[in-house]
Amino acid sequence: MAAAKGSVSKGDLVYIDYDAFLADNDKLFDTTMAESAKKAGFFDEKFQYEPMPVLLGSGKLFEVLEAAVENASVGKETEVKIASADAAGARDPKLVELHSIKEFYKQEVNPYPGLEVQLGNRRGTVMSAGAGRVKVDFNNPLAGKDLVYKFTVKEVVKDKVEKAKAVVKMSLGTSDGFEFTITDDKISVILPELTKFDQNWTIARFRIVSDLRKVAEVDTVEFIEVWSLAEKKSADGEVEKKPKKKAAPKEAKAEEGAVKKEAKAANSEVKKDAAKPKNVGKPKVNDADRANSQTQKKK
Repeated sequence: MAAAKGSVSKGDLVYIDYDAFLADNDKLFDTTMAESAKKAGFFDEKFQYEPMPVLLGSGKLFEVLEAAVENASVGKETEVKIASADAAGARDPKLVELHSIKEFYKQEVNPYPGLEVQLGNRRGTVMSAGAGRVKVDFNNPLAGKDLVYKFTVKEVVKDKVEKAKAVVKMSLGTSDGFEFTITDDKISVILPELTKFDQNWTIARFRIVSDLRKVAEVDTVEFIEVWSLAEKKSADGEVEKKPKKKAAPKEAKAEEGAVKKEAKAANSEVKKDAAKPKNVGKPKVNDADRANSQTQKKK
C-alpha cells in the first residue's frame, strides 16, 4: 500500500539526505550533502552528492535507522542515535593482524597509519608500519562506535519507472543509460554500455532483479543487451557517413571503350601507310584528315 502524502511506511522507496556522526566526538564521517562534506574537510569533487535512494524493508540500512525512516515525515529532519551493537557491532581483536611489508611492496603500496588497503578479498586499515611488519585492522571502521544520524526524507517515489531507476541507482550508483518498459507481468530493461564492462554488474544484477520485482510488482525481469556500431561525429557534432564509391555510368564506359578501339584502328592504319610506297604528286594527308577519314568510314 502506498504511503499517504507526507508520511512513510515499510515497503516504500524513498530518497533521503543525511549527515552521519560518531557519537563520542560529533565527527562527521558520511553525508549525502556537498556543504556538509566541505565543512568537515573531506569534500570530493568526483563524488556526486545527492539524496540517496532507499527501498525500505530491503535490509540495506541499520535496522534502527530503517525503522526511524519508516516512521518519519517527508521534509522533516529526524535525528536517531544507534548503539554500536545495533550498527557495525563490537570490535574483534582477532581481526587485527601483522603482515610482511613485502606483501604491500608487491602491490607497489607504501603502507602508513590510516591507509586503507586490500589484501586478498579483505579491506583493512593500516594501524602501524615498521621493522618489516605492518599491523592491519580488518574490523569495520565503525565497529565499536555509537553513531548519530540526522536525516530528511526528501521524496516518496510513486511512479514505477522512477522506482526502477532508483533500484538500479542503489546498486550501481547511477541509472544513466538504462531504459525501462513495464507491463502487467514483466519489466524489460535495455542495458547501457557500462554493464558490458563493469565487473560489479555480474553480482549486482541478482540484487537488482529481486528489488525490481518488488517495486514493479511483476514476476519476470528481462535484461536486453544492444550491440551497435558506433557512429563517428565531426567537430561540429554532425554524424559523418562514409562516402559511397560512385559507379561509372554506362555511357562513360562505352565511350571509353570506343575511344580505345578507335585509337587501335588508327595505329593500325598508320603502320599500313608506312609500309606502302609514297605517291609522288599527291597532296599530303595530315593526321587530322586521316583521323576524319577513318571516322567517316566507320560511320
